[in-house]
Amino acid sequence: MYENHTIKRVERTICTEFLNKHHYLSQQGYSYRSGFNYGLFNEEDRLIGVAVFHTVSAWETVKGCFGLENKEQAGFWELGRFALDSEHHGRNMASWFLSRCIKQLRKDTEVRALISYADSEIHNGGLYAAVNFKYYGLTAPKKDFWVKQDDDTYKKQSRGGTRGIDGEWRPRSRKHRYLMTFDKTLHTKWIQQPYPWTAAPMGGTP
Repeated sequence: MYENHTIKRVERTICTEFLNKHHYLSQQGYSYRSGFNYGLFNEEDRLIGVAVFHTVSAWETVKGCFGLENKEQAGFWELGRFALDSEHHGRNMASWFLSRCIKQLRKDTEVRALISYADSEIHNGGLYAAVNFKYYGLTAPKKDFWVKQDDDTYKKQSRGGTRGIDGEWRPRSRKHRYLMTFDKTLHTKWIQQPYPWTAAPMGGTP
């Protein structure tokens, strides 16, 4: 379908410039972790898409999912960022690009399992289902501490204690959890669930 497009490894600086224009988290000032970064280039060699894969953000996630300790977690990856230029976004381009990035990632490094999240306040992760991720429900409810600023606005605190600081705790948006497992020796403790836009039961773990 997009045979005249190419996918190439790209540097973090190139990803950052693109994501600042096309990804809502970057536009809100959130940083991201770099790793295996892939760019989608059209027939004019213009960058129109970016996918960033990095090691799993929290080792406790893999322990909770597969029961593996930190030192046993080589080969576990997370899709940290994915974005397309909306002005050059063809039909099914997102799934076409993402599926090929995953194949290339597996050629470039060991991939035992791949995790991705969808912010429940933004989208439900339909793209991940389209490339055969399985769905494992929402992350646990959590809260963030927001510090009151001098102008009476609030800024989320990323780390550190909260004692004696003027601010408030606010619920964090929960994330839809998606998982793609390649290592057949792995057995997830998470329970597979129906995709969030369906009601049909899907049974137990794969």
